[in-house]
Amino acid sequence: MSAETGALPPSRLRAESPLRRIASRPEFGALIGAIAVFLVFGILGFSSSANLGFQGGFLSLGGAAGYLELAAQVGILGATVTLLMIAGEFDLSVGAMIGASGMILALLLGTYGLPAIVAVPATFAFALAIGALNGWLVIRTGLPSFIVTLGTQLILRGGTIAVTRALTAQTIVTLPASAKDDPLLKLFSANLLTIGTARFNIELLWWLGVVFVASWVLLRTRFGNWIFAVGGSAQAARYVGVPVPRVKIMLFMATAASAALFACITVPQVGSANVLNGTGFEFQAIITAVVGGTLLTGGYGSVIGSALGALILGMTNLGIFYAGINTDWYQVVLGLLLLMAVLVNSYVLRRASGAR
Repeated sequence: MSAETGALPPSRLRAESPLRRIASRPEFGALIGAIAVFLVFGILGFSSSANLGFQGGFLSLGGAAGYLELAAQVGILGATVTLLMIAGEFDLSVGAMIGASGMILALLLGTYGLPAIVAVPATFAFALAIGALNGWLVIRTGLPSFIVTLGTQLILRGGTIAVTRALTAQTIVTLPASAKDDPLLKLFSANLLTIGTARFNIELLWWLGVVFVASWVLLRTRFGNWIFAVGGSAQAARYVGVPVPRVKIMLFMATAASAALFACITVPQVGSANVLNGTGFEFQAIITAVVGGTLLTGGYGSVIGSALGALILGMTNLGIFYAGINTDWYQVVLGLLLLMAVLVNSYVLRRASGAR
């Protein structure tokens, strides 16, 4: 030990290998998983595509466009849900928010004939208001966010069905033909690139943009430090001056806004809104976060990891189809992925803690 500084000399410190540092990253497991899933379905999909007539199958540009589209949709949700989970909270209402936001957009555009310049901001305003309400209720009541947002989910889903039937006597609302040419809606649904039969939509850019912004906020800003602090210990974060209520409310608003963005992307693409849109996506978003290395207990996670988790889900969803496997098994695979991710994350965290 140095007499001047009281610190161990460099020669006495154990150097940590670069490989060990990389392996301790939360997104490392998701990266290995993404490579493994691609290889497995690449082999299975390629061998099955000739028999099924898929013109190249999983490894083709069409296959890539398909699983990237699926990954982008759930990845937009997964990025903001990951931030919320790192802060130690859950939002089970994002799936119902997709349906409610999409229906508001369709009603304003189709039933009431409002321009997109009014309908789109109104859709986001509604989502942000519900997100703020979720955060406020969690802070004011002290109830687990799991319970609060489960209640919001039921209210949104039931309210969407009831109001839509009362206004239109239907559960599906079609957009007007003019919506296809609206420049604002094209920002959410335009075709980005077409190569042969492969169509890459602009939602890929939205996904990359959301992931970039969320990752930058988490790793490069004071607000990101607050997120980690709140997830580690909200009480300790309060003691050092972190505005815990503001952090949580803003994160709930972010998850709701990502659900509204999802709706604004998918509804113009399909040309209609269904009251059941978004069903189950709240769980898929949580799965992407967990597969990407985010702990269910909060305080640890990665937005990049959640993007890799979304890619895994997209490749799995489409890979099962191209491999000729009954798609009914997709839910089984999701469950296995979740369990494996939890076990791997726990193991990696224990090893990382032991290294210290």
